[in-house]
Amino acid sequence: MVQAVHRAIHVLRELATATPRLGVTELADRIGVAKPTAHALLRTLEAEGLVVQDRESGKYQLGPGLVTLGNAYLDSHELRTRAATWADRLATQADAAVWTGILMDGHVLVVHHAFRPGGAMQVLETGASLPWNACALGKAVAAFLPAERRTALLTGELPRVTGSSLDDPAELQAQLDRVRETGYAVDENELTLGDAGIAAPVFDRTGEVVGGLGLVGPIERLLAENARQEHAISVREVARSLSRDLGAPRNAGLRACN
Repeated sequence: MVQAVHRAIHVLRELATATPRLGVTELADRIGVAKPTAHALLRTLEAEGLVVQDRESGKYQLGPGLVTLGNAYLDSHELRTRAATWADRLATQADAAVWTGILMDGHVLVVHHAFRPGGAMQVLETGASLPWNACALGKAVAAFLPAERRTALLTGELPRVTGSSLDDPAELQAQLDRVRETGYAVDENELTLGDAGIAAPVFDRTGEVVGGLGLVGPIERLLAENARQEHAISVREVARSLSRDLGAPRNAGLRACN
């Protein structure tokens, strides 16, 4: 790797987790470089619009240039492009919000968010990063990964977002086994108190899992006794249609069970 590029990425990642800003000395300590090196990195990133400096405190935060790069990534992402129509259809059918996400470094990145129909106030979650173990999307994708990648996730960090978030590898493994049997995953109070999710995996033309699609909303709407199974079937069928749209073979997902 090119050391300067690696360090610059490290700076951006540290700023992404900082609240609200970091100074040169703080960043130098965090990334393990001398203060002049950290300052040079920051000035270069600032010139490109990737970080900005607060003139009063002298501290740095992420810049607007990253928004352009992020939007360009989303706009060119095939899963997001293909999912838009299917997600809107599912949102209308289930009267609930629909998220489409991909797995990145132990987190689910929401690449598309179809709002629940109606005039209620809703927050756009596109771009949100969610712990895989705390959401149905993450579990739907993880269940169909090759065994070694599933093991890596289960032995990695398992954050607790709420008191109901699962951080026991054995419990999560059991859930993933059930997901492979049923074709969909569920979360209840695990990401947000009072909310639930029902998600299914999406496969591409190679037959590999590339993401997930699912409903998100209040528990009483999604997991009510007379609605849960209907929602699960709808999510699974729409995910299968999206997979076919991506060219997935009929046996997609079966190899992950081996």
